[in-house]
Amino acid sequence: MGEVAAMHAPTAVRLSLKSYRRITVKIGSALLVDRATGLKRDWLEALAADVGRLAAGGAEILVVSSGAIALGRTILGLSRKALKLEESQAAAAVGQIALAGAWSDALGRNGLKSGQILLTLGDTEERRRYLNARATVSTLLKMKAVPVINENDTVATSEIRYGDNDRLAARVATMMGADLLVLLSDIDGLYTAPPARDPNAAFLPLVERITPEIEAMAGGAASELSRGGMRTKIDAGKIATAAGTAMIITAGQRMSPLSAIERGERFTLFKPSSHPVKGYKTWIAGQLEPAGHLTVDEGAAKALNSGKSLLPAGVKRVSGNFSRGDTVAILAPDGREIARGLVAYDAVDALRIAGLKSAEIDNVLGYHGRSAMIHRDDLVVGDADQADGG
Repeated sequence: MGEVAAMHAPTAVRLSLKSYRRITVKIGSALLVDRATGLKRDWLEALAADVGRLAAGGAEILVVSSGAIALGRTILGLSRKALKLEESQAAAAVGQIALAGAWSDALGRNGLKSGQILLTLGDTEERRRYLNARATVSTLLKMKAVPVINENDTVATSEIRYGDNDRLAARVATMMGADLLVLLSDIDGLYTAPPARDPNAAFLPLVERITPEIEAMAGGAASELSRGGMRTKIDAGKIATAAGTAMIITAGQRMSPLSAIERGERFTLFKPSSHPVKGYKTWIAGQLEPAGHLTVDEGAAKALNSGKSLLPAGVKRVSGNFSRGDTVAILAPDGREIARGLVAYDAVDALRIAGLKSAEIDNVLGYHGRSAMIHRDDLVVGDADQADGG
């Protein structure tokens, strides 16, 4: 626990949001919508005033806003029942209109224009759609409009959706090169254990780096915390910090929560990597669901960490039904993920050449194949502090 003790030695971190050029703010449903009474207009007005103040100081603000389904449920009188998929999507359709209007009105009263962007998982995982989304949001920012972004719950189903806006916000922040991501939450930051269960849980005001120990504090992937809880916030932090984006987790229930950060009220700051991935490697590193996995030997793992490409000779096992150009995860012999990259072969051919020397590939495949399974230019290795930022 020595490393943890060192991390929470300071009692607080002082921060001015005015020092950030581009800020992504994520708002959860419970902050915006009361299931019984609907939209929390006073809270929204106070947040919009915060956004207006930061924009007036020269910052560009992006909002990732939950709440469409929750608001639609209230409008449709569905607040007391569990919804089927098609009912949730219908509620989202109603709620999206109301939510976009509420944001437009609130931001407009602070002299800001706004534009709605609805995304699905595929819009950020598929390279062409990712670039299209980035171009649209960039144009809105150039026009001094605040993009209000949400997952497109009217069409997204469980297998093609983020399922939480924490990771969506991180993906948007890195896509747009934001230097700060703020997750407004129902908790004021990261603790060494869930504070509601453990009275001895220590608050961590500063996280220098997301280590396995930090991840363990958020609960395992299969725990009750894994959906919309601290687990997804740590996942968001890994995406954001690897790309050079700082991240804050802070309580959102209070009025003017962005001003509260600057007043010194409690939050956890996750520092960005000192060697962030850049360019299109940001897209590779932020992929949520790899299409397959390549398990490598120790020699290949060391070669990757020294900046080399992944050669077929170092691949011991191939799993998944991927195609050439898909993002795959690279696993060490002990099963840890150590890298991600765009694979140069379909899964069926990758299986055939795994373990072979480069000179043997052509004879096995019957055509002239690439010498590397994944070229170093298409590879993001380890955590961001080890990754090749080219």
